[in-house]
Amino acid sequence: VSVLYWMSRISKPPSTSGSASTRNAQAQGNPRVFMEITADRRVVGRVEMELYADAVPKTAENFRALCTGEKTNANGKKLTYKGCPFHRVIPGFMLQGGDFTRGDGTGGESIYGRTFRDESFKGKAGRHTGLGCLSMANAGPNTNGSQFFICTASTPWLDGKHV
Repeated sequence: VSVLYWMSRISKPPSTSGSASTRNAQAQGNPRVFMEITADRRVVGRVEMELYADAVPKTAENFRALCTGEKTNANGKKLTYKGCPFHRVIPGFMLQGGDFTRGDGTGGESIYGRTFRDESFKGKAGRHTGLGCLSMANAGPNTNGSQFFICTASTPWLDGKHV
């Protein structure tokens, strides 16, 4: 079984000729990022995500900055998802990654320090509606760091627990 890795960087702004959801995201000013997924050092695909900065600005900025790798921590270490593995993959549920400090799900760090508080579970930011839903993984309330997961199915039992 191949371990998946990704490279992350901010994507170009969506074109105005795109779908209604793309145009709507652009009108609202929500950033979009993409990850190039690799397996056995070969690019196997790209995932593009809209970050809900209009609903959870601090969370969106954390994820965006970790995608671009533009920030460093207090020790000068670059904070980035580039080369970080998906350490947990559960078919029919989700894949989890973002632990760039240990790579096994026990580490990670936000651009604000080790962790940061939950912002809001209201509206679209707190709903886990299905395939492609992006959320921050956490160890309980107010423990967001760098780990995240992407749902591969509807997961309503996570509503109100993960942004």
